[in-house]
Amino acid sequence: MNEKCSIGMVGLGVMGRNLALNIADHGFPVAGFDTDPLKRAEATGNSGGERICVFPSLAGLTEALTVPRSVLLMVPAGPPVDAVIGQLLPLLGPGDCIIDGGNSFYKDTDLRSQAAGATGVAYLGVGISGGERGARTGPSIMPGGPLQAYETVRPIFEAIAAAVNREPCVGYLGPGSAGHYVKMVHNGIEYGLLQLIAESYDLLKRGLHLSDDELAATYAAWNETELSGYLLEITAAIFTERDDLTGERLIDVILDEARQKGTGKWTSQDAMDLQVPLPTVDAAVAARHLSMNKGDRLRVAQVIHGQERRFAGDRDLFLVNLRNALHAATIATFAQCMALLRTASKVYAYGLRLGEIARIWRGGCIIRTQVLEQIREAFKADPDIPNLLLHEELGAEVSRRRQALGWVADTAADLGIPAPAFMASLCYVDGCASPWLPANLIQAQRDYFGAHTYERTDTRGSFHTEWESGTNNHQEGGENVRPR
Repeated sequence: MNEKCSIGMVGLGVMGRNLALNIADHGFPVAGFDTDPLKRAEATGNSGGERICVFPSLAGLTEALTVPRSVLLMVPAGPPVDAVIGQLLPLLGPGDCIIDGGNSFYKDTDLRSQAAGATGVAYLGVGISGGERGARTGPSIMPGGPLQAYETVRPIFEAIAAAVNREPCVGYLGPGSAGHYVKMVHNGIEYGLLQLIAESYDLLKRGLHLSDDELAATYAAWNETELSGYLLEITAAIFTERDDLTGERLIDVILDEARQKGTGKWTSQDAMDLQVPLPTVDAAVAARHLSMNKGDRLRVAQVIHGQERRFAGDRDLFLVNLRNALHAATIATFAQCMALLRTASKVYAYGLRLGEIARIWRGGCIIRTQVLEQIREAFKADPDIPNLLLHEELGAEVSRRRQALGWVADTAADLGIPAPAFMASLCYVDGCASPWLPANLIQAQRDYFGAHTYERTDTRGSFHTEWESGTNNHQEGGENVRPR
């Protein structure tokens, strides 16, 4: 290939190779590199007539690029990213751009952006969702960093992204680490939705004793309702898959332990730092941790054991309530995480447009679901809405299903089936809808044992009481103080 390449691809594993093929499909020549010669050979063999040229060195790759040069990294998050950056910077110059397309922690992206910027090289942190299939046929792309650098690669990203109603599922999100922060929260939502679906599966399997065929049919039917989305689609398909080794359904020979790469944990941790409640995601992260302690679970089951209970009530009512509860909890999960994005946008000066994020997530990404269209419309109508539960339509959807959500929580508890994400979603909805919470007692307790002060309902300021004497109540700072 004699012509210069439009973009470089470092990392030719499944994701990188599929993205390279996708880019080449749309007429943009790609220069590829991987430290593994087998991956380089595989990329060359798979490209066929595609416009992909694989190089044995980063120097060869950068020399093959048009100026300004753009290099997309598809390598594992963490030290491998820093290693590649360290090798690339001496080969690049002012006006060139490094694009990190992996699941990097947003604070790492900020540091790398500063280091690259000091040399005149722009740095884009870009979230890419859709897995290997999405990379090949059209992912959801979440770019953040210098706007001018994004404009250079915008034609490529818009060409390769998934499209909904002819709108590419990509858009500039904001400066710095905005793209990787949004992708982190996307993955937090993914954690929550996966856990909710898994809990619904547990209730259907152990509560109703549905067969794998019945489970497949149930999720397929639900995917034709307001719950329609990618995760339900693949869930229905999973129950029909047979194991090549045993001939049994594959789902029944998969170990009940779910590991993680940390993005859900990062979302929960940052939400706690920003004081934004994220109970469904927190519960999902904790549930994965619990699942990994199988040895302990087996031992505890010998101590705290009860006879397995089967739901003895109305089967149709069970299915209707569970479907409605899943929809309510899905909306609640999005409400929590959109509230986090809203707060993070202000604190980190991202300038996020939440309606634009919902638009980008409608196609290509793992969490694409029908409700995202409603969420997009909600933010279009009121970009500053603090919580999606305040939106008339979405709030009404949850209100109509709140009783079902409570019913599922009660039924799960009665059957001894853990449903932490459903219960956390219920508590979030009820907490948001509660005009009074018992936090006044917590204020009093903290002041009693630690003199942390408290606020009053009838006047402004901070107050402290000598609780054991019961006589002193004095102001720590405020106005219009009235004695108790």
